[in-house]
Amino acid sequence: MTPLARLARSMFAAAVAAVGPSALARRIGFTPGGIEFGGSVLEPPGRLLLVALGKAGPGLAAEFLRRSRRAPDSVFVLAPDGAPTPASVASATRFAGHPVPDGRGAAATRDLLAALAATTPDDGVALLLSGGASALLAAPLPGVDLDEAAALTAALLAAGTPIAELNTVRKHLFAGGGGRLAAAGPAAVLALALSDVPGDDLTSVASGPAAADPTTFADALAVLERSGEAATFPDAVRILAEGTCGERADSPKPGDPRLAHAATHLLGSSADALAAAAATARAAGLQVWELTRTLRGDARSAGTALAALAASLTSGEGTALLLAGETTVRVTGRGRGGRNLELALAAACGLADVPERCLLAAGSDGVDGVSPAAGAVVDGATIGRATKRGRDAAAALADNDAWGFFAGLPEAIVTGPTGTNVADLVFVLAAGGAPDFLPVAEAVARRAPSAPSGVLPRPQRPAR
Repeated sequence: MTPLARLARSMFAAAVAAVGPSALARRIGFTPGGIEFGGSVLEPPGRLLLVALGKAGPGLAAEFLRRSRRAPDSVFVLAPDGAPTPASVASATRFAGHPVPDGRGAAATRDLLAALAATTPDDGVALLLSGGASALLAAPLPGVDLDEAAALTAALLAAGTPIAELNTVRKHLFAGGGGRLAAAGPAAVLALALSDVPGDDLTSVASGPAAADPTTFADALAVLERSGEAATFPDAVRILAEGTCGERADSPKPGDPRLAHAATHLLGSSADALAAAAATARAAGLQVWELTRTLRGDARSAGTALAALAASLTSGEGTALLLAGETTVRVTGRGRGGRNLELALAAACGLADVPERCLLAAGSDGVDGVSPAAGAVVDGATIGRATKRGRDAAAALADNDAWGFFAGLPEAIVTGPTGTNVADLVFVLAAGGAPDFLPVAEAVARRAPSAPSGVLPRPQRPAR
């Protein structure tokens, strides 16, 4: 492993630690009567309920219990299968399918909605949200078949639907998102969200269970039509069309009195992860540039464009380019992989035989698609090393089998579930990068017309 690759891995470890449950819990103000955050205070005269949902749910709940000055009267944790679960919350934790919803998630969501409906105005709910909760809150709305909704979710994922659009559909087929959780009962709700959504839209993180929903049935129907899946799921289309015509009650909208007792704040995001990665890179003597926290578009195109950018850097100071966000993959093959592995493999092809450059792409949650890896770190020697082992990069990309390519190679990053999630992190490192790379970045973006709009936004100089 090259020094650059080792540094990239150290940056990733620092980034994940910066958004881990312990680091995040230190931001919460624990008072004798409850908690305070961002100007909101939750000190209910009645019961205090702790609800933690998503990939960071068990860890956040455990840290809450460890630091709280008032013991919650009840604890409810819902997490994806395999999420790290401290012993202190094991008995309160339920598990369900992710990213495709299942019956366990539906049952758990119904139980949670019933518990919230049984609250009084004197009660308060500390709601800790993190990525993955959208799929876990799987109780279908009346008339929605869970199996069809699950199949539709899988189809939208395979079609490369962006997370915000996928959550728009979820909020109109399932009973937990779009403010419906907070509207289920009269208790005060203070929601703290760890964002895995590019742009940190709090109405989309975990499908915004305590936030007014600006999206509509018509928006959800438009997502199905754009994805090309409308004809495959006529029942879902019918339900969304009924909502569009006013035959179904929509999710709570801004100004809805049912949400007057609810507030949602940003607890953490990829900004915190990138700040930690930047500190690690600067300590190693690299000049750091943050390109974007809203990386999106096709994973393969992004990898190709970023490899071209890395290869175009000229001599000068060592450079680290940092990105975060969530690309997509339209699955047409039968292999195993994920968006980070596919981005990294495309980048490896572009970096072949280019010295002193590397790229890391990995999911902060430790899970990339249907692979056991978080992602990969690649450099100019990756393709040659893999070819000697009989790996074919072009064939792997054609079959969406990036994991089949990286399995067993030192490039693979395998961490297991990390217990947090702020979407994907991408680092481009150069041992001799140009201090002023802005003209280069713009030129590379112009030379990569296959990259969807938004893959490489105009770079901005960070404060140094």
